[in-house]
Amino acid sequence: MLTTDQIELLRSLADRYETADFLCGDPSQFMHLVSGDCNRETMAFVAASLSYGSRQQFLPKIQKLLDSSGGQMYQWMVSGGYAEAVPDDGSCFYRLYTNHDYRHFLDTLALLLHEYGSLADFARTHATGDDAMSVLNALTAFFANAGATKVIPKDTTSACKRLCMFMRWLVRCNSPVDLGQWTFLHPRTLVIPLDTHVLSQAQNLGLISTRNASMRTARQLTTLLAEAFPDDPTRADFALFGLGVNSR
Repeated sequence: MLTTDQIELLRSLADRYETADFLCGDPSQFMHLVSGDCNRETMAFVAASLSYGSRQQFLPKIQKLLDSSGGQMYQWMVSGGYAEAVPDDGSCFYRLYTNHDYRHFLDTLALLLHEYGSLADFARTHATGDDAMSVLNALTAFFANAGATKVIPKDTTSACKRLCMFMRWLVRCNSPVDLGQWTFLHPRTLVIPLDTHVLSQAQNLGLISTRNASMRTARQLTTLLAEAFPDDPTRADFALFGLGVNSR
């Protein structure tokens, strides 16, 4: 259970950092640079897929893909235009991903878009009620069935940080950062995007003691954070980010 001081700190930090200024230097900025629901959600999915490691490295990589698409990420995907930008070879694309790895990811995303029409329609088809976790399970299963597990985790036993971040972007509403397009899912069912940084900040705040960045830990932390943000626990993602900035 959170203390009153912990709740007040989390809420004050979220108020401070959930502003339009958060977009500067954050991968969420890219989905705001395009227009149209399908375009924004496809851009968000691609941006999230590369959002690990150094921002100085992955932000330019995402920008290059956006530039290659001419600002039309959805059409770029469904038309196969991405094939020219990401050749199917063994050269390094980004960190642990070869061109082949990332091309396989894009091929599978294109397959999903052709089969379902959009990421939103995929999510609606596979959602159990308004539960975001059911969509997470469906996304990992779709990519796993295609053998594209280098970029998307094979299942939701891992924390699935980037997928959880993508879901936060699409589901949370009334935010200057998150899009809030997927109103058929409820923010209370989202899971905190958990990586070593967020885990460290949660430990510093005395929220958890485990060092295991798994989905189980992410869901336990999310349940705790709901005490500060009823029905919107992933708003605490901004608070934990802020706590990390303040500690530097």
